[in-house]
Amino acid sequence: MIVEVGEKLHVMYRSLYEKSTRRHFIGEVKAVDRSLCRIEGYVFVYDDKSTEFIKKAEKRITIIDVAESGFIVNVIDPAVVLENVRYKYAPNVGLIATDNNNFTLNINEFGSKS
Repeated sequence: MIVEVGEKLHVMYRSLYEKSTRRHFIGEVKAVDRSLCRIEGYVFVYDDKSTEFIKKAEKRITIIDVAESGFIVNVIDPAVVLENVRYKYAPNVGLIATDNNNFTLNINEFGSKS
């Protein structure tokens, strides 16, 4: 199995075209069937006007095929409190996801610093 129930994931949706909505999802795997994962967590959507990712307040459940080429999936520390994760800019790094505790994920890994 690629992913286990209880693991926490950060998922970036690959843009299909230049003006695609930039979406990310962070959550905990609730069920797995091969590479299909039912994940409960939070959506982050890029807001062009404020030029930042906005975290949607309500929890959501989504189903993602983690083997699909349309996603970049990171397994994150199981101790991360998902409710505390926010995006911010870090000097000399760029955009990061952090819980302002021990968790930091560089969002610029697949692109240039912003």
